[in-house]
Amino acid sequence: MNGVSPDVIGLAAALGVGLLIGIERERSKGTGPHRKPGGIRTFALFSLAGAIAAAVSNPWLTPATVLAAAAFAAVAYHHSADADPGLTTEIALVVATLLGILAYRHPAIGAGLGVVVAIMLAARTRLHRFVLDQLNAQEVHDGLLLAAAALVVLPLLPDRAVDPLGAFNPRVLWFLAILVMTINAAGYVALRALGAAVGLPLSGLAGGFVSSTATHVAMGSRATAEPKLLRPAIAGAALSSLATPIFMMIVLAVANREVMTAMALPMTLAGLGALAYGALFTVRAVRSPPPDEMQLGRPFNPRDALIFAATITGVIFGAALLERLFGTAGAVVGVSVAGLADTQAAGASAASLALAGKLTIEQAVLATLLAFSGNAAMKVVVSWVSGRAAFVLGVVPGQLLMVGLAWLGWAISCWGLA
Repeated sequence: MNGVSPDVIGLAAALGVGLLIGIERERSKGTGPHRKPGGIRTFALFSLAGAIAAAVSNPWLTPATVLAAAAFAAVAYHHSADADPGLTTEIALVVATLLGILAYRHPAIGAGLGVVVAIMLAARTRLHRFVLDQLNAQEVHDGLLLAAAALVVLPLLPDRAVDPLGAFNPRVLWFLAILVMTINAAGYVALRALGAAVGLPLSGLAGGFVSSTATHVAMGSRATAEPKLLRPAIAGAALSSLATPIFMMIVLAVANREVMTAMALPMTLAGLGALAYGALFTVRAVRSPPPDEMQLGRPFNPRDALIFAATITGVIFGAALLERLFGTAGAVVGVSVAGLADTQAAGASAASLALAGKLTIEQAVLATLLAFSGNAAMKVVVSWVSGRAAFVLGVVPGQLLMVGLAWLGWAISCWGLA
């Protein structure tokens, strides 16, 4: 865009936003004496007026333009309230004016929000049908609870350790609880949209790229709430573990290429093990007859998320306490302990220590594998906390297979190097 004035770009973006929203309102305002006020020209002009007000160096012009749009909307509503008591068009006119101001100052953001507003207006019927006919009271309640946890509580929590051992970070732990609730809600949506046999494995695979440990909790609580979902829940948990070796290789590629090369075979075998085990239970779930009158329950249970956060806190705090009391048996032990909470962070620490010369490549690989194994043990622990015995018995072989293949890859690499 070299050579094009920023003012021209801003004005063009504002005009485009007004035209886009105006086109949608033009199609919905109807015809005849009772048609709704405001169409393509009105919205385009008000959006452009907002951009012009933002361009002129007068501090009073911008608020005056917004007030003028609000006054026009109020008058329009007064004349059309009897035929149409809705306020959508009038509010959209004020929003279009504000978007014109924003588009002039930040064209990309203003244009993007304009598209979102136009989509919301065009999807009126679908949105109304979804809210009124498809959502139940429990789903609305849980959605609001999740929004409050993420948007209200999370920003208020301190993002630092608040205990002498440096193990208890309220924001991090609350974020983990939110992850559990979010992944469980995603699994619930997948259940409704795709059915149990496919929905839970796919949501588990996607959830693993956020937090495989949290996904195990979500799948365990889902299997506990509805025992008929045991096999797809195990499949979702197993497939979530596929993300762990993938993430590990990405982190190591950034931190230390030599360690990444040494870990390539162990992580490849571990990933194949997770994929095979998850695929096995997915096939079993697909071949099983669909459950009759399956109760979906609620999207998530906050109690499960809080128990998960408390379990993680206890394990981390205990590891930190032992390290404080008895000292670290070198950097290998420190990295292994860190793997209980975050395998990728532990791997990055080991790779960084190797890059700094404090660990050899072999020691860094050993520490990373110990952290990887400890993280698998953590998944079993949280699965036991959140799920029933049948779920844990289904998860354990997959974790043993993944960890065993990782160590087999390490042994093969050692023999090859020897």
